[in-house]
Amino acid sequence: MRFEDLPLGVTFDGKVVAVTGGGGVICSMLCQALAASGAKVAVLDLRLESAERTAKAIRDEGQVAYGYEANVLDAESLKKAHEAINRDLGKIDILINGAGGNNARANTDKEYYEEGDIDNPELKSFFDLDPNGVSFVFNLNFLGTLLPTQEFSKDMLGRKGCSVLNISSMNAFTPLTKIPAYSGAKAAVSNFTKWLAVHFSKVGIRVNAIAPGFFSTAQNKNLLWNEDGTPTPRTGKIIAATPMGRFGEVEELVGATLFLLSDAASSFITGVVLPIDGGFSSYSGV
Repeated sequence: MRFEDLPLGVTFDGKVVAVTGGGGVICSMLCQALAASGAKVAVLDLRLESAERTAKAIRDEGQVAYGYEANVLDAESLKKAHEAINRDLGKIDILINGAGGNNARANTDKEYYEEGDIDNPELKSFFDLDPNGVSFVFNLNFLGTLLPTQEFSKDMLGRKGCSVLNISSMNAFTPLTKIPAYSGAKAAVSNFTKWLAVHFSKVGIRVNAIAPGFFSTAQNKNLLWNEDGTPTPRTGKIIAATPMGRFGEVEELVGATLFLLSDAASSFITGVVLPIDGGFSSYSGV
């Protein structure tokens, strides 16, 4: 990605940006955009090979990026990655908390509970949700935002132009059917974003979040597409409830991200959760 391809003219020359979940579809795009804007990017992922793949794509464009293995649920893993980033790139100026996701163990099979579902051994109802699966999803999204912020924001204290960007979701505004743990976790991320914005307001750290609507990615493909590639009924409902009538493209997250992270563009904005959803959150269905 080149600077001239970006939607805004903001630059991050000399800034060190750490991105968790940087090997994923969405965050790899954000890593590339920030590198094209002049940032030195630390790509963090649970799988080192995924982080390195994103970093290599950036370096192939003549920009600066390193890949690091990091488990966002392990404080020691984050500390080790932090030390390596400081050694390779310097102090961190910007953090994007992009690691997250869902797990089938925390999903119900049906949107609505109906009489007798509790006795159906072939059906996973609300009463059959795996507590360990629910804990995993909640921890991955909420603690997986809190722990990296505890570790990496230490570099930002008392310095100008520093900020944190969290990745929330439409689920945080209106819970989606079948995925109670993920919806609740993203609501927690939005709430934490506002809490942290206030908490850090006296030491120069801005904290905001983007809330993507519906993007077709590897994380949700089983909910959106049948094995033969045809759309599921859920996809039909999503498109019908999205006034723009389509899924988002990952590139459409870049402009909002650059805007919220740039002090030149948004220095008086903190505590905002910005929907990027094609109008989904504005549509009542009638």
